[in-house]
Amino acid sequence: MKKLMQFITNTQLSDGMYHWVLLFFRILLSVEMIYAHGLKKLGIGVAEAEQVPNPMHFPETINNALAVSANIFFPILVIFGLFTRLSVLPILAVTLTGYFVLHFYDEPLVKDTPYMYSLSYLLLFFLGAGKYSVDYLFYKRVM
Repeated sequence: MKKLMQFITNTQLSDGMYHWVLLFFRILLSVEMIYAHGLKKLGIGVAEAEQVPNPMHFPETINNALAVSANIFFPILVIFGLFTRLSVLPILAVTLTGYFVLHFYDEPLVKDTPYMYSLSYLLLFFLGAGKYSVDYLFYKRVM
């Protein structure tokens, strides 16, 4: 019983477990971003491509390119752990804009999505990709 309680209340992830959790978190989060938000901006899986909001009044081409790259291209880089901290920045730009500009005065159920994506990608920004990533291979080679 004592061992069970120690296992349940243990707050120290083992080194290997920590990196596996980061790997799965990175993959699942980014796949969901691509599936739920990216593909519909290209018109995949829907009758018509989603109209991308433009709260910053960028030229339409730039706005669409930023939205599509932040919802498809950069999450793919995050999945592989390639330039993870840099790749997270445009994703955060879009999700934080969604939270603070587009949905700030909306109901909590509406602004919940950009909030959770922002927190999740901020976590990846601070923790990095972990050991099971291309970033780690580059780091090992340099060091």
